[in-house]
Amino acid sequence: MSTTYQIPATTHLGEVSLKISNLDRSILFYTKVVGLKLLTRQDQVATLTADGLHSLLRLEEVSNSITLPERTHAGLYHFAILLPDRKSLGLAVRNLVASGIDIGQGDHLVSEAFYISDPDLNGIEIYADRPRDTWRRDADNNYIMATDPVDVQSLFDLSADAVWSGLPAGTVIGHVHFHVRSLEEARSFYSGILGFDIVGNFANMSALFVSAGGYHHHLGLNIWAGVNAPVNPANATGIDYFTIVYTHAHEAEQAAQRLSQSGITVTHDGGVWYATDPQNIGIRLIAEA
Repeated sequence: MSTTYQIPATTHLGEVSLKISNLDRSILFYTKVVGLKLLTRQDQVATLTADGLHSLLRLEEVSNSITLPERTHAGLYHFAILLPDRKSLGLAVRNLVASGIDIGQGDHLVSEAFYISDPDLNGIEIYADRPRDTWRRDADNNYIMATDPVDVQSLFDLSADAVWSGLPAGTVIGHVHFHVRSLEEARSFYSGILGFDIVGNFANMSALFVSAGGYHHHLGLNIWAGVNAPVNPANATGIDYFTIVYTHAHEAEQAAQRLSQSGITVTHDGGVWYATDPQNIGIRLIAEA
């Protein structure tokens, strides 16, 4: 197997699936607080959308579920909802403030971000990117990022004349960020096999960021829950799977073949390939419809 494989530059992320403990409660949270819209609901599964057509988030209620304390296990740190512009971000933050929920924030230089948790302690980032031509790299080719205070007032001013009607069309899953068992193991899997480029080797933060096409990160990987942190039991709330979206079917198939050749179990069903990463997080590989 080639060691120089690079993931196609147009690759991006799609639907994220979460295991939750109470579907009615989570639907209410994700529609009223986050601003997604209910797309489908059947039995204990619901999908939510921004554009009314495509699912960004899948929720599945798990019987007899447990919710583990944060930073005690490998799995989801947060999934990140990317808004198309600052005005949309300002509106979304206005709604978060009105909801009374606890909100974290960070100006990361490449983006402006706000952080919340859902009722099952699943972390959520809601953010907007700065123009790509303003992103800078250091001498080691890592993106220069920070966690500075966000200019919230300017976001409020920008959105002052707009009416909140939920997250707009053009909203996507921007990235996912995981607690992993080992950074080297995660690097080997996501960069070595799947071909994501390393864009942030932040040893001082015990974190690694990887992406396709020069994005600031599609995947954040950290060991903040501890090296060799235990994976989630099957009945724990948290992430079920995330989706890697390729432009062409042959690209997804090539990625699936690389996983299989590396000893990873891969299954295939109707144009979708399924695998799991070393944290037992599910991965769906699909091509653009």
